[in-house]
Order: sequence, then structure tokens, then C-alpha cells
Amino acid sequence: MDKIILIGGGGHCRSVIDAAESVGLRIAGVLERPGSESGAFDYPVVGCDDDIELFAPDHRFIVTLGSIADPSRRVALANMVCKAGGRFATVAASTARVSPHARVGEGTVVLHHALVNAGADVGSNCIVNSGTIVEHDCQVGDFTHISTNATVNGGCHIGRRCFIGSGTVVAQGVTIADDVVVGAGSLVLHDIESAGVYYGKI
Repeated sequence: MDKIILIGGGGHCRSVIDAAESVGLRIAGVLERPGSESGAFDYPVVGCDDDIELFAPDHRFIVTLGSIADPSRRVALANMVCKAGGRFATVAASTARVSPHARVGEGTVVLHHALVNAGADVGSNCIVNSGTIVEHDCQVGDFTHISTNATVNGGCHIGRRCFIGSGTVVAQGVTIADDVVVGAGSLVLHDIESAGVYYGKI
């Protein structure tokens, strides 16, 4: 079993650790920016972002820096892994349910009590957060974060680098463009065709 290096040691890292431990994955350590304090429980800080290439030959990576409105740093870190020839790990917590008829891309984490249902296609380096539902036949683009207890109903198309806030409901068949932020508790009934920040009943 490959050992895993986590990139970023904050709150999201702790959630990923819990999910990874629940399925017996081996975590070798955490990479943090110089001077940062890791909150990654007892796992050691083994270097900083610039050390990714040192671990690339015999480890897999998960970008455990969280994101809300701006995923650019997550994207940059993932690109550093790719440039170093590294590979990503994919994690689904023990209490999550990922249908065998769904696809989840490399580097994506599916946290506790989340559901990715049959026919769904979730991209690379996504966050499917605790209690989230991604229903049948949805498509979710790379680097998108679907936050806690959000529901994305069947046949939706969510673009790349989006953030769908906690408790949001996206109605069946809705399409959301790339680079969209939807605020917590929103109700998305219609397509969102342009990048931007949206909230409320849309």
C-alpha cells in the first residue's frame, strides 16, 4: 500500500486524516509552508511545498488545503505534484457510499456520510464534504468543493473550480458554469451560466 503525503495541515487536513484512517490508509506526513504550524494530530511535518519532488517517486499525495471562494492555491499545489511526476491518492471514508457505478477522480476526497450515487462522475482533486449527496448521473468538474450537507440532484453538471456552500440544494438537471461560488443554504433552480458569486433562491 502506498504511503500518503498530505499537502496542507489545517482543518481540512484533519478531516481527511480521519477519513483516511477509517479505511486503513498509511499517512507518512504533512507538507506545510515554512513557519506554519500543522494541526495534523501527531503526524510529522516532513517538509514544505518545495519538497514535493522529493516524495514523488514512492508516495501518493492529497492536497489537504481547504478552499471556499478561491481554489487557486489548491490548483497550484496539484500542478506542482504533476510537474514532479507524482500521483494522487483518492479517499472515501468508511461511512461514505460511492456507488460502484460512479467514477471519482484522483486526488478527490469523499468524507464521512457522503453519497456519490450511480452514474455520477466526480473529477480530480475535488472535495465531497461530510454529509453531501451527489446524486445519479451528475458531473462534477475538477477542483470543485461541494460543502457539508449540500445536495446535488440527479443529472446536474457542476463546472470546474466551483464551491457549493453548506446545505445548498441544486435542483435536478441544473448546469453550473466553471468558477461559480454558491453561498450556504441556497436553492439553485436554474442554470448558472457565468462565473461569479450567487446566493439565495437562484
